Amino acid sequence: MASTTDNLKEAFAGESQANQKYRAFAKKAEKDGFVNIAKLFRTTAEAERIHAEGHLKALEMIHTTAENLQSAIDGETYEFTEMYPPMVQLAESDGHKAKTMFKFAVDAEAVHARIYKEALEAVKAGRDMATGDFYLCPVCGYIEVGKAPEKCPVCGALQKIFVKVD
Repeated sequence: MASTTDNLKEAFAGESQANQKYRAFAKKAEKDGFVNIAKLFRTTAEAERIHAEGHLKALEMIHTTAENLQSAIDGETYEFTEMYPPMVQLAESDGHKAKTMFKFAVDAEAVHARIYKEALEAVKAGRDMATGDFYLCPVCGYIEVGKAPEKCPVCGALQKIFVKVD
């Protein structure tokens, strides 16, 4: 029989996945010209995020900023060292198109872990990061701090498509 903690973990995962799925559905609806349906998907995605965050709080998994950064470092490091490499290998052997995004994720997650480590060093020194200018590659998920690169080092996307995150 599942415990309440097990149920919370399952609910968090389900709500988190629904949030991402509905955000992707909203983009597609908007491209297809269904503006109000896109809004419906975005609104529901936000509702699912609220549910997920509530479950995460109930799991008591939100801690100090330093602890949260260490958790993020651990998660990102696991993804680029253990989770994604075998996925890349299998997708390559299967000739599956997923190999491209899996490869992007390996490289991007390593950068995420590095940036989180820099942030943790700042917090341990009692300060915020020196800059709040973060640029996201919308193709592969690479993040650059300070200024967008001329070309994404992970996927080759041009600087002009990078998104400055507020």
